[in-house]
Amino acid sequence: MKAVLALGSNLGSRFETLQDALDSLFDAPGLDFVRASPVYETDPVGGPEGQRPYLNAVVVAETTLPPRTLLERAQSVENAFGRVRVERWGPRTLDIDLIVVGDTVCDDPDLTLPHPLVHERAFVLVPWSQADPEGEVPGHGRVADLLAGLDVEGVRLREDLKLQGPD
Repeated sequence: MKAVLALGSNLGSRFETLQDALDSLFDAPGLDFVRASPVYETDPVGGPEGQRPYLNAVVVAETTLPPRTLLERAQSVENAFGRVRVERWGPRTLDIDLIVVGDTVCDDPDLTLPHPLVHERAFVLVPWSQADPEGEVPGHGRVADLLAGLDVEGVRLREDLKLQGPD
């Protein structure tokens, strides 16, 4: 099934962290790289004032892993890159969110699919629309249609940065 993951970083060597995290995600069986979006620099949404801008990208993959196993892998990669969960929407070395996994709909305390705020987040939908122009958010509609109703001013393409698929 298709899996869409959003990667973000606003602490440390942001781009290197995103590239290394992408490589780490695909360093074990069950997850196959399809494509990565361009990299975008985005204004922080929510959280404390004075945060540094984020670098964001979306990765499209094919997976045979159940959603919970995929979540555990993403959290393991976050932890390996020094992710500390201190405050909601606060600065972070790495954030990996499961956006969709196939057409799975799940509303558990530790796993909600599709991601509960994705239909409102230009910093996810803009890169997703580039990586997967036909993408859809179950229960909300096509990514392109959702983007039409959002302010994308704080989402800026970084043409100088390009994520490479894993070797």
